[in-house]
Amino acid sequence: MTTTVIAYFPSPPQGVWHLGPVPFRAYALFIIIGIIAALLIGDRRWAARGGERGVIYDIALWAVPFGLIGGRLYHLATDWRTYFGDGGAGPIAALRIWDGGLGIWGAVALGGVGAWIACRRRGIPLPAFGDAIAPGIVLAQAIGRIGNYFNQELFGRETTMPWGLEIFYRRDPAGFVDVHSLDGVSTGQLAMVVQPTFLYELLWNLLVFAILIYLDRRFTIGHGRLFAAYVALYCVGRFCVELLRDDTATHIAGIRINSFTSMFVFIGAVVYLILAPKGREDPATLSGSAAELLEPDSIDDADDAAPETTATTETTSPVGPDDEDVENADTAAVDEPDVEAEAVATEVDPPEVEEAATPEPDDVPEAEDEATDQSAEGDAEPSGDGDDEETDAKAADSEAASSDDSDPEPIDSSPSKPDHD
Repeated sequence: MTTTVIAYFPSPPQGVWHLGPVPFRAYALFIIIGIIAALLIGDRRWAARGGERGVIYDIALWAVPFGLIGGRLYHLATDWRTYFGDGGAGPIAALRIWDGGLGIWGAVALGGVGAWIACRRRGIPLPAFGDAIAPGIVLAQAIGRIGNYFNQELFGRETTMPWGLEIFYRRDPAGFVDVHSLDGVSTGQLAMVVQPTFLYELLWNLLVFAILIYLDRRFTIGHGRLFAAYVALYCVGRFCVELLRDDTATHIAGIRINSFTSMFVFIGAVVYLILAPKGREDPATLSGSAAELLEPDSIDDADDAAPETTATTETTSPVGPDDEDVENADTAAVDEPDVEAEAVATEVDPPEVEEAATPEPDDVPEAEDEATDQSAEGDAEPSGDGDDEETDAKAADSEAASSDDSDPEPIDSSPSKPDHD
């Protein structure tokens, strides 16, 4: 007597649950979980390489939307008959991204464009960012394949292997029964047993994740080479899985288009691995440009505030550096002629010089002129009362002008009296 053990495992009974009018879709849920896991891992790896924590999330604001759009566009381009062919679902269905259908190649390509824009804005090298996020991306792909399992899609050809996947008919709310009804609930009627290609790719992605972590710890890999290793390894697994799939897809010469894509992308990744610089980036280059880290509004505000600050300083400072320099210059100018006047006056008449030895700062030029005149005339008499009155009037005018220009708290900058003793 022979006993045969069958280990087929069933598909989930449904992939959508409704909370009132709000649908909760397993596919979208696992996509979101995968993105969060990739960001958490990428952020820690970026910090470990010398980058700033939180930068990954800023770049994700560009990369994730671009990646979702790119993934959908690739899916529509490679499976256009499902939406635009005879009896297709129509253009409206092409926009229903929550029903599934994201091409990884389009997601990586256009997501890379979004990441490049964000990295350029922050002054961060894109290859270094790719190395930090690569293990997280392939882990996110593995998690996303669980959503394909709930959607009962991306399965392979029929099989009798013990680990085959049971596919059941589903009935949607309109009563339509089909294997590919995303909103439907299983009827319990077995449709077929197929190769669980979603599971094969999930396991391969987990293996690639472990290999990338090992390579990054064992070797000094940088300049985008770890990201290229991720692309090359994923292409190997994806090429093999495509040979087992039997779902609707575009073919070229009898070969699925995803197989061609995997082959060409693999060649490009290997070439990059060979030509890319060896070693790893200097951690200082991962911090970005300080000027570019500022928001544009902050830079404009700083520029606008600079003139106002200067104006405030000029109007509120009691004695600015320029005022002190001017006063010191005036003092030096007064001291210098004062010494000359003393020397000239000493030769003419020492008693008279001693009497006029303490002039006010503004009187010094007048004293110098008088001393010069006396030197020219020989034994001339000192200046009379009329000259003293005129000198006193000029001194009073100079003091009045000086008091008008002085600050609220004037600083005595007059020269010290010369010591003739």
